[in-house]
Amino acid sequence: MNKRVLKSAVFSPAPFLRSFKSFHRFFATANDTLEGLVADQHISSAIDAPQSSPSQHFSAQDFVFLRESFSDAKVADPESGKCSTDAFSIINAMKNYNDGLGEESQKFLRKFREKLDANLVDDVLRNVQIPELGLKFFMWAGRQIGYSHSVAVYDALLELLGGGKNDKVNDSFLSLIKKDDSEVLGRLLNVLIRKCCRTGMWNLALEELGRLKDLGYKPSRVTYNALIRVFLEAYKLDTALLLHREMINLGFKMDMHILSCFVHFLCKVGKWRDALNMIEKEGVKPDTFMYTKMIMGLCEASLFEEAMEFLNRMRVDSCYPNVVTYRILLCGCLNKGKLGRCKRILSMMIAEGCYPSPKIFCSLVHAYCKSGDHSYAYKLFKKMVDCGCKPGYVVYNILIGSICGNEEFPSQDMLELAEKAYDEMLDAGIALNRVNVGNFARCLCGAEKYEKAYNIIREMAGNGFIPEAGTYNKVIGSLCDASKIDKALLLFREMKKNGIVPNVYTYSIMIDRFCKVGLIQQARCWFDEMMRDGCTPNVVTYTAIIHAYLKARKISDANEVFEMMLAQGCPPNVVMFTALIDGYSKAGDIDKACMIYEKMRGNVDVHDVDIYFRICDDGNKEPNVVTYGALVDGLCKVHRVKEARNILDAMSSSGCEPNHIVYDALIDGFCKAGKLDEAQEVFAKMSECGYIPNVYTYSSLIDRLFKDKRLDLALKVLAKMLENSCAPNVIIYTEMVDGLCKVGKTDEAYRLMVMMEEKGCNPNVVTYTAMIDGFGKTGKLDKSRELFQEMITKGCAPNYITYRVLINHCCSVGRLDEAYHLLEEMKQTYWPHHLTNYHKVVEGFSKEFLLSLQLVDEMGKNDSAPLIPVYKVLIDSFQKAGRLEMALQLHKEFSSLSPSSSTDKKVYSSLIASLSASHKVDKAFELYADIIEKGEVPEFGSIVELIKGLIKDNRWEDALILSESVCHMV
Repeated sequence: MNKRVLKSAVFSPAPFLRSFKSFHRFFATANDTLEGLVADQHISSAIDAPQSSPSQHFSAQDFVFLRESFSDAKVADPESGKCSTDAFSIINAMKNYNDGLGEESQKFLRKFREKLDANLVDDVLRNVQIPELGLKFFMWAGRQIGYSHSVAVYDALLELLGGGKNDKVNDSFLSLIKKDDSEVLGRLLNVLIRKCCRTGMWNLALEELGRLKDLGYKPSRVTYNALIRVFLEAYKLDTALLLHREMINLGFKMDMHILSCFVHFLCKVGKWRDALNMIEKEGVKPDTFMYTKMIMGLCEASLFEEAMEFLNRMRVDSCYPNVVTYRILLCGCLNKGKLGRCKRILSMMIAEGCYPSPKIFCSLVHAYCKSGDHSYAYKLFKKMVDCGCKPGYVVYNILIGSICGNEEFPSQDMLELAEKAYDEMLDAGIALNRVNVGNFARCLCGAEKYEKAYNIIREMAGNGFIPEAGTYNKVIGSLCDASKIDKALLLFREMKKNGIVPNVYTYSIMIDRFCKVGLIQQARCWFDEMMRDGCTPNVVTYTAIIHAYLKARKISDANEVFEMMLAQGCPPNVVMFTALIDGYSKAGDIDKACMIYEKMRGNVDVHDVDIYFRICDDGNKEPNVVTYGALVDGLCKVHRVKEARNILDAMSSSGCEPNHIVYDALIDGFCKAGKLDEAQEVFAKMSECGYIPNVYTYSSLIDRLFKDKRLDLALKVLAKMLENSCAPNVIIYTEMVDGLCKVGKTDEAYRLMVMMEEKGCNPNVVTYTAMIDGFGKTGKLDKSRELFQEMITKGCAPNYITYRVLINHCCSVGRLDEAYHLLEEMKQTYWPHHLTNYHKVVEGFSKEFLLSLQLVDEMGKNDSAPLIPVYKVLIDSFQKAGRLEMALQLHKEFSSLSPSSSTDKKVYSSLIASLSASHKVDKAFELYADIIEKGEVPEFGSIVELIKGLIKDNRWEDALILSESVCHMV
């Protein structure tokens, strides 16, 4: 091979390498790569082989030794891009001459003197892979005129000698360097220490510092700075202070950055005076950056007074805080919860034209919301605008979520604040997140702002919010909880119209709420719809509709749905069994409820309720506290309080602790049954178990005491209630008003009603009715009429019972025209057309009161509203007053109410007697004929009255004929 080819191989190997790529097929394996292998082979041949003819032949066997050598170590390849061509040539030459960088190698290296620079030396050292060879090349390069080692070169040498692999550099290497150039060794050791510092190995840096000193060298200023930095980062303050003392003694100064870090650390550990002394010793004037670092440290140490003092010190030193200073101070106070200081700092920084970042504003809003200061959090929105930062999605959701995200409803002021923020969001085109949509709607429903709650989803959709079934479920559920079924229904329809398919939870919410308000037929339509659309009901859905059917006494429908549930493979659970017990109890079949309870307890002798236990997991039928509560309440409602008391004992024996609801139901049951002593026993046991009596507990006791006319004891219970910070509600006030009226103390009752209004508890229709009845019974009808007008003026609409009471009292004092006027007014405004609505009307009135008005029996006999007693009273009153024409007119209306009212014999008999006695026997005969036409047999007394009337009118012949007909009837 001639010299031109050799030169080409050494100095420009890439083209030469490509000419030998064909040899790869002879010896390459799956684990070999062509790059580097052919190049080394060619260079080795070019250097070692004698000058011969180019036609010399090669075989693959000739290169076996190269393959073996490459298995031990990889050689740098310029084509890989990691090694320059010159470095590649130098490395391979040094290796191939194999003279320990002797005369031949140095002769070869002289060609690179002109090209020798730090980059080339660094490249060689990082690719040579042989420490001894690299070290000799390093020393050779250091002796060349015009070249000096850079820090990068020292780093590369240390990597090669092992100092970059957490291993100490071998002392033999250091000895070689010292013999060659002791000054270079000192610089190398300094670089080694700094390298350890950069990697955070402070312990190794400390060892290398000791070795440097042992070898007679001193750390440089840069090395001291690096050491101090790494020891501060490792929280080794004492060592850092010792190093600083050494620096001062050697006349070195710290870098401004390292000094800033040092004083920051000192402030962070509370040694801010030492920090100021250090700055004085260093002889520097602190700049804004250094002051900011010290303020940061003081904030981290919670030394906020000192941090504010440093802020003033800055100004004294003509060094003004910048936006970073203020942000650090603000965030420091914020992180430590010093929200009062945050307000002051925020005002200061904005006044000086330094504005918080949007992220800091978000953190501030979150912090103030978390602390409950929502008003200031909202004020921050305006500050954001003043700072050129518009409030966005995050801050609005933080504020509204904080106000509405709690279990308890927010106050009126807070909700108005949330609404204000919401309106701003709408204008800005920003949407609430899904969670906040549901929570906001719930709170609006709680504040009776149903229209706004209903519109939320539609409004948010206009701002890019994409509603899903879960969002609709929350809003629909909130509207249903607020009894706004109409709005819930509209939203449900809108949901389907928008293409969002209702899921089982949506249907369950609608079915449950509609069942609870008695709209079972509509609930059943949805139940059938979900089945038809392939949405399988779950046990909650089935429970809701079965419970409703039972309460409505539609047992066959309930059982039909239960069979459907079993057919769908949905086994009943304890919630279902509890609903069955409660449903049968409310339907009046308490015995069936008790059977289900016994079956749940494992009584195999009970068979009447086997339909409900055909498919049942034993683990899902164990009664829980709600089950016991439903049964106790049901037993108490039918006055089987002894059995209810036994249930309480059974709970304790089975390890199921009674809760407040169970105790309240039992106390109420004993009170309504007139067993006050037993109620007091349960009350005492309840207190022993740690339950504090609530307003419902006290209500049952006070009601019973007033009914028993034990007013002194009732007032003691009331005093105890107030002592326990339990304010009376409208039910308790009403019970007291009614109780006082019943014992004739109407003046005291009226004063109590006025007082309850002053205390913020508005009387309801039951309260007013009780008071009107009380005034009426004491002959103060004018006062009753005044109170009647007052309740209307104050927005409390009178119901059927109120009218009934007032009509009774008007009739009792002969003010019949007023009574008739009230009847007409009631028919036009407050007439409950259906019995289901009537049941709503009588809620809140005691059974005794309804019995006194003759209403309970009528409710059971008629499907129409029980207006019959009102007409009876009026007819009777007009009769007694001799106004028979009016009585007949009322009777005509009365007969049209229901089939039973049209054939009421007592009313007929009474009217016939009055007409006969008033010489209106023909009218009496008309009534007599009317009752016969309806297929009823008149009372014998009516015929007698007719005969008397005929005789009184001297119609003896007619009297005899009627008498004979009576004889034939007998």
